[in-house]
Amino acid sequence: MLIEVHPDNPDKRKIQLIAEALRKDAVIIYPTDTIYGIGCSIHSKSDIEKICRIKNIPVNKAKLSFICKDLSDISQYTKSLSTPVFRMLKSLTPGCYTFIFEASKEVPKLLKSKKDEVGIRVPEHNICQAIIEELGHPIVSTSLPMDEEVEYYTDPEVIYESFGHQVDYVIDGGIGGMVGSTIIDFTSGEPELIRLGAGPFEE
Repeated sequence: MLIEVHPDNPDKRKIQLIAEALRKDAVIIYPTDTIYGIGCSIHSKSDIEKICRIKNIPVNKAKLSFICKDLSDISQYTKSLSTPVFRMLKSLTPGCYTFIFEASKEVPKLLKSKKDEVGIRVPEHNICQAIIEELGHPIVSTSLPMDEEVEYYTDPEVIYESFGHQVDYVIDGGIGGMVGSTIIDFTSGEPELIRLGAGPFEE
């Protein structure tokens, strides 16, 4: 189903509908502050596997991230953060960044990489924030499969035509971006730039 949600003032009833669907093991495609993503509840093993099938990649190579509401979620799903790292996170969130940390015991084993790491995002997008707040926990997310002729899917109607038969909801929050998030790895204790994307980064 294609469902239109205003990006500046999300309709509460629609957000409740989406959150309830996620609780019942739905897979959604939704807008972020960068590109459109595909996600599900962190507690739905079957849907995490379904997302990986849609992307045609093994679960342990999927590089799935948690979409969190704020830094309290980050502290729950990662091992202890130093004060300098926490300050840096505070200055960059919400925003166009994916942070890689050592995973805490709270992260389901299915979502951990071989290195026992986890990627976490706090997007600056009203629809994302509203869904997570209503749901009460993060969602698992990754980018959409790429088409040879489409670098990134930006039009939700085109996304629906391409993936609507594979997911439960495509959320139309307007035209999306074409640049992914900036990825910063903190597993060594110091920030290491993995990919420069929409978020600025200074050494």
